[in-house]
Amino acid sequence: MSTGLLIVGHGSRDSSANVEFEALVAAYRATRPDIEVAHGYVELARPSLATALRDLAQRADSVVVLPLFLFAAGHVKNDIPLALSQARQDFPSIRFTVTNALGVHPNLVELAFERARTALEGARETAKTAVVVVGRGASDPDANGDFCKVVRLLAEGREIGWVVPCFIGVTRPLLEETVELVARARPERIVVVPYFLFGGRLISKIREQVESFQARYPWIKTELTPYLGSDDRLLRLMDERFSEAMVGERPLPCDTCHYRVPVSAVIQNVGGLNALLWSLRHGFTHAQAMPHVHAHRPLAKHVLVCGNADCADAGSITLIATLRRLLKETGRELDIRVTKTSCMGRCGEGPTVAVYPDGIWYRGVKETDAKELVEEHLLGDRLVSRLVDNIMQ
Repeated sequence: MSTGLLIVGHGSRDSSANVEFEALVAAYRATRPDIEVAHGYVELARPSLATALRDLAQRADSVVVLPLFLFAAGHVKNDIPLALSQARQDFPSIRFTVTNALGVHPNLVELAFERARTALEGARETAKTAVVVVGRGASDPDANGDFCKVVRLLAEGREIGWVVPCFIGVTRPLLEETVELVARARPERIVVVPYFLFGGRLISKIREQVESFQARYPWIKTELTPYLGSDDRLLRLMDERFSEAMVGERPLPCDTCHYRVPVSAVIQNVGGLNALLWSLRHGFTHAQAMPHVHAHRPLAKHVLVCGNADCADAGSITLIATLRRLLKETGRELDIRVTKTSCMGRCGEGPTVAVYPDGIWYRGVKETDAKELVEEHLLGDRLVSRLVDNIMQ
């Protein structure tokens, strides 16, 4: 059986970053002549992920997808699974497997330290040196937390005065404010380490901010190290992720994923969770108005359909009736419940449907989609990809 490996990159508006990514893919391909290695991009470059998946599926019996991302955030948890769901529908005879992202790994910690080593060796006293590690920044707490863990591991066992994490965008602390705070501790030297795989516009932005800081604080020696880039340690980690997938499918690390579960301080990002919980609590209060005693049968799935004005005008009430009728015809009306809710926070995109415990949200669901939704997702556990609300996953 032939195996194909699709290495997925983010994609950049800076063509030089895409060239670096493709050079790394070529380097890995040279180490694995036994498999067909291809590449694709989530956005901003070609071939697209969908195109690359389709092309490779036509040449291999099984396809392994390796997200070449430092951490698992929205693209790894959302875009890649959706693309795989569509590919599985288009090529039902092909086995598709996805590996974990690169993640927190000793190889990457050592590679980051290697990039900082030259600057640290030039320091008179590392105890008076601050290392500022700059990450991309994400709206996903898992990714940000894993980055901070890498920075902590970078500091472990090394006599460095300060090792501080920060981000170039999306979340705080930002690089500009971090170096200002570090300067107050009066270090003799600041070493800025970009925790990025490849170059691009964000690396240029980091360089500009470091140069601006150095101009304001000329008495603090400030040095920007190279980003991670291609390295044998990175190639070995890629091979490790591929080998893990070949042994058996590894689930994505979603224990605290804010796309699926509420995390303190970002609960509002969980697919409109505040509105959803309010709706369920409101309905539960009405249901319990009259005391009753009986056992509630556990649900296999709970389908929540917005019945507020906007979605109702778009046909959600008829949709609810049709879903209930179809489930009753299949004999599953007791363990697959359809509940009308109040506003779910997606006005203008409805009718909105959420399926739990799967945590999948659909938008623009019409009554004519009800049969497909029941047969594919509720009974068959296959996503109806064309209706998935990407923003809410």
